[in-house]
Amino acid sequence: MKFYLDSADARQWALPAGCPPVQGVTTNPTLVMQAGLPVSLAGYLKLVAQAGEARIPELMLQLPRADVGEAAQWLEVLLPAAVQARVRLTIKLPCHPDWQPVLREVQAWGVPTLLTGLSNPVQLLWAQSLNVAFVAPYVGRLATDGRDVWALMQACVVAQNSAMAHPKTGPKLLAASIKSADVLSRLIAAGAHAVTVRPEFAAGLATDPLTLTAMAQFDRDVETSQPF
Repeated sequence: MKFYLDSADARQWALPAGCPPVQGVTTNPTLVMQAGLPVSLAGYLKLVAQAGEARIPELMLQLPRADVGEAAQWLEVLLPAAVQARVRLTIKLPCHPDWQPVLREVQAWGVPTLLTGLSNPVQLLWAQSLNVAFVAPYVGRLATDGRDVWALMQACVVAQNSAMAHPKTGPKLLAASIKSADVLSRLIAAGAHAVTVRPEFAAGLATDPLTLTAMAQFDRDVETSQPF
């Protein structure tokens, strides 16, 4: 499973020892704004440069408007910058038909695409028909809304496995905004391709109270043991 960070703040991209390698960073306009950056081409260029400096392999950027012309203008600038920074660029778009013309434009540039906010199986089948690279359901929001989260996750994994067997037939599952260790375990077991987490969530699981308790017991036993 690949491990992505939900953050546009480059200061948060370095995780402590005990965390898995960061495969990439995912952003959206909200995260960009929270990081104190403008949701603009200049702000996105700064993110590309920062990802290169931090040696982040992949950066996922969400276009802010469903404007085909603007998308083309931004890609014309962002793609050479990503090549120079040695960062793979994936473009995120909302999972909504209003964004289909922009999706087609991005695909025409040969850039991988991700549909974010996918929330039901009809959207999954639509995404599959469009040959997008990734789909990103918000697992927590689905659960809060009372949806059958795991039925949708299973369907996404089926589509993902189809994509791996036939690369142009289905998207990979990038389960978004995971905030529970138990949910993360279930996604690993289900075969999700990737997850996104907040940096502080990942850092908090770099160790565990039960692990520390076991280590403390080992230390006590070493101190009290008698040599033969």
